[in-house]
Amino acid sequence: MTPRLAPRRFLRGNTYLTIIWIAMLSGLILAAYLTMVSTQNSFSMRSQAWNRCIAVSEAGIEEALSHLYKNGVTNGNLYEDGWWNLGGQYYKRRCIDDCLYEVTISPEANPVILSRGYVPLVQNYAKNKGWRAFMADAFFWWGARSDNYLHRTIRVETTADGMFAKGLVAKHWIDLNGNNIRTDSFDSVDPSYSSNGLYCLSKAKDNGDIATNSGLTNSANIDVGNANIYGHAFTGPKGKVVWNNGAVGSKAWHDGGNSGIQPGWFRDDMNVSFPDVPAPFTSGYFTPSSGSVDGTNYDLVLGSGKYLSSSNVKYTSKATIFVNGDAIWWCKAGIDIGGQGTIIIAPNARLQLCIGDTSGSGVSAAITGNGVQNGSGNATNCFVYGLRSNTSITWSGNSAFTGAIYAPRAAVSMSGGGSDTLDFCGAGVFSTITMNGHYNFHYDENLGRFGPRRGYVIASWNEM
Repeated sequence: MTPRLAPRRFLRGNTYLTIIWIAMLSGLILAAYLTMVSTQNSFSMRSQAWNRCIAVSEAGIEEALSHLYKNGVTNGNLYEDGWWNLGGQYYKRRCIDDCLYEVTISPEANPVILSRGYVPLVQNYAKNKGWRAFMADAFFWWGARSDNYLHRTIRVETTADGMFAKGLVAKHWIDLNGNNIRTDSFDSVDPSYSSNGLYCLSKAKDNGDIATNSGLTNSANIDVGNANIYGHAFTGPKGKVVWNNGAVGSKAWHDGGNSGIQPGWFRDDMNVSFPDVPAPFTSGYFTPSSGSVDGTNYDLVLGSGKYLSSSNVKYTSKATIFVNGDAIWWCKAGIDIGGQGTIIIAPNARLQLCIGDTSGSGVSAAITGNGVQNGSGNATNCFVYGLRSNTSITWSGNSAFTGAIYAPRAAVSMSGGGSDTLDFCGAGVFSTITMNGHYNFHYDENLGRFGPRRGYVIASWNEM
């Protein structure tokens, strides 16, 4: 029997249904794929915006650090350059194209910086970048928060970067090839580590660090020789420290009769800046002259004020310079105090001695007589600054010096000593350092806290 075939119209209907189902299934698959691609693209855009938030926040951190470097933490100074005082916090908002950051500084001894970066999540909400920037700024001007923005916050704790954060610092090399050279430290504001604010051998500490920025060379960056370094040694990357019978390390290391470098007391990651010293003043100064104080005649008398010596100050015989006020003395052409010459700083007086000029080179300083007698015994009462042209400092004789010297372009030679355990109390930053003779150097740790500042550095970083 011949089978019966379905009507042709029925077959056509099945074909149409099949095609429709296939089309619907393809559409669903395509829609799902497009949704997946769109979601993936959205996640990708969000991830990019999330990462950009950190870069925008970091821009706020950089601006805050620059603001602190320029103005310090004085409230009146922070209220400048577009910064606002909002409830004791100093605030700034800046638009960067279609992004924004808000940054605050807390005016504390160690300021805390909070920076929040905002990045648009939807990139095509306006075609014109200038319009996007305008709208973005408008949102924040009125205190609104747009749903189109992602944000991330960075919290940074800072600490003051002291100019004298270490004892002896050089841009280049350090040579301690004298006999019985010693470096250690004390704390003039802590009675446990000083005697009435003065160095005391029995209370000495082991933070008499020596450091150089110099790194990989064909010769030593630090030559300890026979010196006893009660402290750490620092060099630039891949720097080298050599010694004969000298030692670098803690008090226990030295007391144990060890030589060489104690494990953990040498690092080669030194990398700091040495900015030039600016001119101390431009007007309102006096010319120093002789005078009498309490019936005693002096070759020069410096009271409170600014003093300028345009020509070289030179005393090669017995001469006395007396400081009885808060004096800034600028010796543009250098200074040479030899023979029995002495600079005396009265107990309640302060001296800031500036040597050289802001241009040129070849200006020298020599303190080879009886040196500087700091009546207070406080290193913060005597600062010596070498300007750009000051390329040489010679320090010798048997007298003690209490103070701090910052001369980043000067080759410094220290010699003499041996008759006094207080040859140098304070701190020094130079281009190169050479020590000869029986020299004792004692770093006053108080200078690291209350001495001059170069700005602020980051102590902690927290991405929130």
